[in-house]
Amino acid sequence: MQQISNVNFFENDQLVNAKTLFLNNGIISEINGHFPKHVGQIETSKELLVPGFVDLQIYGTAGKLFSAEPTTESLEVIENQLLSEGTTGFLACIPTNTSEVFHKCIETAKAFRPKARNFLGLHLEGPFLNRKRAGAHVQEYIRKATLDEIKQLLNLGDGVIKMMTIAAELQDEEVIKYLLDNGVTVSLGHSDATFEEANAAYKKGVQTTTHLFNAMSPIHHRNPGIPTAVFSHPTAMASIIADGQHVDFEVVKFAKKIMKERLFLITDAVTACNISPYQHIAKGNKYVMPNGTLSGSSLTMLEAVKNCVNYCDIELNEALKMASQYPAKLLGMEHLIGSIATGHQANLISIDEELNLKTVLFKGEAVQV
Repeated sequence: MQQISNVNFFENDQLVNAKTLFLNNGIISEINGHFPKHVGQIETSKELLVPGFVDLQIYGTAGKLFSAEPTTESLEVIENQLLSEGTTGFLACIPTNTSEVFHKCIETAKAFRPKARNFLGLHLEGPFLNRKRAGAHVQEYIRKATLDEIKQLLNLGDGVIKMMTIAAELQDEEVIKYLLDNGVTVSLGHSDATFEEANAAYKKGVQTTTHLFNAMSPIHHRNPGIPTAVFSHPTAMASIIADGQHVDFEVVKFAKKIMKERLFLITDAVTACNISPYQHIAKGNKYVMPNGTLSGSSLTMLEAVKNCVNYCDIELNEALKMASQYPAKLLGMEHLIGSIATGHQANLISIDEELNLKTVLFKGEAVQV
């Protein structure tokens, strides 16, 4: 039994102080009142204890772009770096690419799975997108899905494919149904869907929307597009890149007021790379392709949270949920990660008053920050 004493955290949207968490085999077994200090406890009385972050879309970090170097060593580097930043759960994202690259990434992910810690699986962003909204994706690899290809991917994946971004307006209904029936979280993205087509996708069961406002049909007063459709839907969610580059902070603020708990944070982060079709070049606090196209962010999840608080008028507790509870819920893992609650993994971080990262625990074990 492990004890974390004298902690402050949000419980039922209220800040509670001087609580004690009891951990058993990396799981929070009990939350209680203030207990006397004893040898071996962890104390964070001057800091705020929050759930570890969950990033459902990250391509790479620390010099390792997974699709360019699809090895277990790459995943291990990415895991370690993200853990040190407080991201205790993530989906490695693969951009539109050849079938060979997708298959190699899937095989690598399966090989890594037995020793994975915060690696939760794969997010395939493509290749079943709309060329009109390709963004930084390589257009020559974009194509329409066939049911046979989807079946082959999922059979090969053996459960490691957790999420897929598609242009739903171009895909057959049987493809979308098969993905959903097999437990894949389906996201509408890199899409030129009309308001009506986007609504139809959500009604078919598409649960979420990839990087809201980026690479999609925009809001127009005579052509409302995907953002208006997701705004209007009662349950459809959307991710957003809160770096001030992909989406202006005023627009993040606007979207949050409308979507509330349906909007969550991703980093969409990449790393410098010059050895694949996706050659990312650092430019200030963003990355671009050699032709200048905006490609990915340089965000960490904590930086995204800070931006929401400092520039988007989002309360800290709500910004933290956008980085943990809401993405965990989308994956169907809210019973295990994303919150500080009994029965949940002790994936915890502490931050000071300036929102600086101080400590990270993964399943109760300290991680080097």
